[in-house]
Amino acid sequence: MNKTVNLDEYDKKIVTSMLEDSTISNVELASKIGLAASSCLMRVKKLNNEKIITGYTAIVDEKKLGYDVTCFATVFMSPLNGETAAKFIEEVKHMPEVIECYTITGNGSFLVKIIAKSFQEYRDFVFNKLLTIPNVSNIDSSIVVGVEKKTTQIPLD
Repeated sequence: MNKTVNLDEYDKKIVTSMLEDSTISNVELASKIGLAASSCLMRVKKLNNEKIITGYTAIVDEKKLGYDVTCFATVFMSPLNGETAAKFIEEVKHMPEVIECYTITGNGSFLVKIIAKSFQEYRDFVFNKLLTIPNVSNIDSSIVVGVEKKTTQIPLD
């Protein structure tokens, strides 16, 4: 299980600033949060080493790249056991259309976020890929019609 880490105010400012813009230079970051550049760099390295910061990435507007359909699909497995779950997870890891996958409780076994360039492409993905995974018994789809909030920010209070 993950150990919870308590961040001091400087570490919180570092994480918040880097969530806003991970391309910020160390000098800019240090100036922004009120630390010497060397102290700031040591803190960033520590946050990386402790796996609080787990990576750096660009956030892309998928609509501008032609991905007009976003869907959340609840996937049901029958039977659901360690073997069928592991097989499902391994399969979706290799499907670029699936951009997020969560094991869930309640109705369903997995929640997957899928992007597609059209409804036809989404339909083809479901029938030709997702439903071909062994033991997938049902898929309940919810198509996104509007994005009201989307953030990478984590509340650090």
